[in-house]
Amino acid sequence: MNLNTVLLGTDGPKVSVQGLGCMGMSEFYGDTDQAAALDTLEATREIGLNFLDTADMYGIGANEEFLAPFINKHREDVVIATKFGIQRTATERGPVSNDPAYIRQACDASLKRLNIEVIDVYYMHRRASDVPLADSVGAMSELVAAGKVRYLGLSEVTGAELREADAIHHISAVQSEWSIFSRDVEISTVPAARELGTALVAYSPLGRGFLTGELTNFGANDFRQFHPRFSGDNAKSNFELLDAIRRIAGAHDATLGQIALAWVHQQAQVHNLTVVPIPGTRKRSRLFENAAATQIVLTQAQLDALEPIAGLVSGPRYADMSGTSLARE
Repeated sequence: MNLNTVLLGTDGPKVSVQGLGCMGMSEFYGDTDQAAALDTLEATREIGLNFLDTADMYGIGANEEFLAPFINKHREDVVIATKFGIQRTATERGPVSNDPAYIRQACDASLKRLNIEVIDVYYMHRRASDVPLADSVGAMSELVAAGKVRYLGLSEVTGAELREADAIHHISAVQSEWSIFSRDVEISTVPAARELGTALVAYSPLGRGFLTGELTNFGANDFRQFHPRFSGDNAKSNFELLDAIRRIAGAHDATLGQIALAWVHQQAQVHNLTVVPIPGTRKRSRLFENAAATQIVLTQAQLDALEPIAGLVSGPRYADMSGTSLARE
């Protein structure tokens, strides 16, 4: 199969309708087989997946460095998105920074690690309310003018913040968590994105793997063991919510994960905007499985059956929700 393509917003690059989140290739989801991860990157070319997502904080720069050889080998065929804003050291996560000087420094550092001349899509990873958007988005706009960045994006922003930022420089994409389990992005961000011609890039469309129904235990390096939705009574309750997805999966001869992804893809028609989910994986087989979800069309009755699930989920999507858009709604 070959994935269809869409424009990332009204003026953005042409990207595959499903991208690849690369974070787990470096950390957070347990130990990684680097050879298998590289093979997965190469497999993206077999299905026409050209949209890769990373950030400077993933592996404290190691994820960008890991992707660099592949990106340079196929530069004309890859749309690379990276992010700034979450500061980290080897021992701790520091504060979020939207300071203009920091933005310029972070951009130069990402360009060096990725070994490229221009970043295709550059996201503000998190909003720091102590810096006016006129200053932070203004600095991002200057990076576009300097030829270091092609298109701008924001992550975890409210609709009001998106409108304010877009008035400074057009925002091609907003990246936010969006899945059958997590729908707070629909409060104000989705309507604003539709109005402004901004694409919605959905991260964690599989609920960090929960929606696959296959998670049983976690390794010592897997941060999901500390997530509220994966813990104790919350996990037990949330696992029961998968029954509705399981029934629909049976009707389509599909996996639970494919139904979860198909739901996200179908929100493009439901809400009349461009939606590009970026499920992460380190396995070639899972990459192909996820891509096949683009061919599944859910009936209205099936969409209706999935509609109430988000309101029944136990536990917030992060233990600390202070950095999310929901905290500022």
